[in-house]
Amino acid sequence: MSGPRRALIVIDAQQEYFDGLLPIQFPERDDSIANIQKAIDAAQNTDTPIVLVQHELPTEAPVFATGSSTWQNHPTIAAYEDAAAKRISKQFSSIFADTDLETWLREQDIDTITLAGYMTNNCVIASAAAAEPLGVIVEVLSDATGAIDLANDAGTAPARQVHETLMALLHSNWAAVTDTANWTTALSTRATLTKSDLVTSATQGRSTR
Repeated sequence: MSGPRRALIVIDAQQEYFDGLLPIQFPERDDSIANIQKAIDAAQNTDTPIVLVQHELPTEAPVFATGSSTWQNHPTIAAYEDAAAKRISKQFSSIFADTDLETWLREQDIDTITLAGYMTNNCVIASAAAAEPLGVIVEVLSDATGAIDLANDAGTAPARQVHETLMALLHSNWAAVTDTANWTTALSTRATLTKSDLVTSATQGRSTR
């Protein structure tokens, strides 16, 4: 039966987003980590490769410092480390930047990646955008990712607004956005998930004004 050749990419499901300086605010982080676990279990049940990614910075860095307690994967995810098809350490937002992920995906004949993990407003969107010129199809699990509250000289945005806005943005161009339950069904049936496009999203956006 033909269908997408998927890999589940769990991005930076690390303690930094639970006990560190970057706690996930929306969706509620205990819910999102539970959904990441559900996605991993679904992937295992269908022999879908799982890639675990960890952000890693020098030991003096304020976040993701190598070897620190907050650099470690969340215990729920750490339990799957030995079962992962591949593990990646990265230093940039994109999972493709200075890693061998693209090469590995092509070696495994994988054409579709499903992104779960953190943060929506940084590594998830950066990775989805970076996949476009590579010809890699992207899916994003809306309830197995998460964002933080933001405030700086340009303005403020609560985590829920950040997350929901970026899900709509991703679905308009870079990724098919769905929840874990619907993705699990698509995974078991090898169904293709569809995204919108910029013109359609803009047209529908105007009709809501």
